[in-house]
Amino acid sequence: MPDIVLGISAFYHDSAAALVADGAVVAAAQEERFTRVRHDSAFPANAVRYCLREAGIGLGEVAAVAYYEDPRLKFRRVLATLASSAPTGFAAFEHTLPQWLSWKRRIADTVRRGLEALGAGPVPRIVARRHHESHAASAFFPSPYESAAVLCIDGVGEWATTTLWHGRGTGLEPLAEIRFPHSLGMLYSAFTYYTGFKVDSGEYKVMGLAPYGEPVYEDAIRTKLIDLKQDGSFRLDMDYFEYLRGQVMTGRGFEKLFGGPRRQPESPLTQREFDLAASVQKVTEEAVLRLARNARERTGETKLCLAGGVALNCVANGKIVERGDFDGVWIQPAAGDAGGALGAALAVAHESGASRAHLADKRDGMSGALLGPRYTDEQIGRCLDARGAVYRRMAPQELAEQVAARLAESKVVGWFQGRMEFGPRALGARSILGDPRDPRMQSTMNLKIKFRESFRPFAPSVLAEHAGDYFALDQPSPYMLLVAQVAAAQQVETRSPQGAAGLDLLKLRRSTIPAVTHVDYSARIQTVTEQDNPDYHRVLAAFHAATGCPVLVNTSFNVRGEPIVNTPEEAYVCFMRTNIDVLAVGGFLLDKADQPQWREESDWREAIPLD
Repeated sequence: MPDIVLGISAFYHDSAAALVADGAVVAAAQEERFTRVRHDSAFPANAVRYCLREAGIGLGEVAAVAYYEDPRLKFRRVLATLASSAPTGFAAFEHTLPQWLSWKRRIADTVRRGLEALGAGPVPRIVARRHHESHAASAFFPSPYESAAVLCIDGVGEWATTTLWHGRGTGLEPLAEIRFPHSLGMLYSAFTYYTGFKVDSGEYKVMGLAPYGEPVYEDAIRTKLIDLKQDGSFRLDMDYFEYLRGQVMTGRGFEKLFGGPRRQPESPLTQREFDLAASVQKVTEEAVLRLARNARERTGETKLCLAGGVALNCVANGKIVERGDFDGVWIQPAAGDAGGALGAALAVAHESGASRAHLADKRDGMSGALLGPRYTDEQIGRCLDARGAVYRRMAPQELAEQVAARLAESKVVGWFQGRMEFGPRALGARSILGDPRDPRMQSTMNLKIKFRESFRPFAPSVLAEHAGDYFALDQPSPYMLLVAQVAAAQQVETRSPQGAAGLDLLKLRRSTIPAVTHVDYSARIQTVTEQDNPDYHRVLAAFHAATGCPVLVNTSFNVRGEPIVNTPEEAYVCFMRTNIDVLAVGGFLLDKADQPQWREESDWREAIPLD
């Protein structure tokens, strides 16, 4: 029987579970997809049940449970931070200290109780890995590289905020680290907070907002907030930050430096927010580039693996690829804390002698990140019938052709096929699709489908064999974690009206695929192969055959503030609540006009907190 390890991340944000057998990833999922609580931090009971069910086993067949960080070491950091910020910092710990003094520092007991409550068999031994070791393992072990430099950048784990590792074969050697409170993730989160977005949630909004502004505050950040060295090491001036002393990220020093109080959430965006986003994004990119170059020099490797929350900054990732220090860059698709569950399981598995069998196929070991639950057509059919839904059942090729025809008519399609994605990106299993050639599609999908801010860009999915015709990208990007420019051949010359700035820039058409071209001519690209996702590849190929365009708009199948849909029931409800025109769920095709009238007793949007 294979050596099976269950990985768990929990109790901070993005709880998840992952199952590894002999080093191969069998299943992985975030708890939020089951509970419908965005970034759910609870013990991942539902995700664990799913992983065991997918493998057809009970806990008695699991060799070990790996927790993604060391709670005792983290508790020492919490106490040290409290001591260093006393007495003003006590308020920040007044509510969390009782948790630490009771159950958080005894996580093994807490995890054991959570597993026992599942009634899934005897609980195996529980071991803890360090937070950044879990990130590094999640980045290197599933990567397609025999050896590589491994860079992990986030807010904070126990003490580490940035670490460099050398991955070779089935081993990881730590080389360097930067420690809390000096954190690139915390710097970016401070600006997320200051521009009026949620920390640990809205950082990607800051990244999307940056092209609307100019980096006019770059010098202030460099001279006042961060001392950035040539090798990428850095220190923050803590006089400007409040996260050591209070429950907010910034205070009066920050406000004085940047000309006023923080933007209130949901209030109108101004040029200041655009410029702040552009400025912190530029400084972050430079820090990441210096860290990457140092990783190249320290390890001598030509391949780079990335993980940690900052590795979700796909613009910075794209800059690494563009600069060309590495022949290949691979990013863990669940780069944040959810991926820590997978990394912890992989670390324990490889410590016990597991192999990296996927290297023989010259591809990564993530199965396209399609590691979550799947549903049969029989299960889907029962769900639709219970709702009185009107549908047609089709073979896969006919379904793809019918969907492509609707997309070519500028219809918006909910696409629900196969196993759910692991990580924050929809990759063609739980996606909403649109025609990228339609200049109205970006605003239509933002305002009428997703019910979210108009400035947020959409990502393109492109047939991998045609990616070079549409984007200036020299390597695969299967997980939508690289940004590159739209190819010059696809750009349309346009002139900005005099004085056009900020959100007015949205009104200008910039390419032959305007719905996925950001205001700086960039795009967050997903390259799609038949091997990784045959169902999604089939619909892209059908759209290409029908229109000559091998690109689709791909955004996650959810509305703002809601986790990505998991079940057929959730897909149908989202379809009916929004202005999605067509739903393709399993082998079933549904047109909105054919469905029974949708009624709800209350406004469902009031029950979903904004992200």
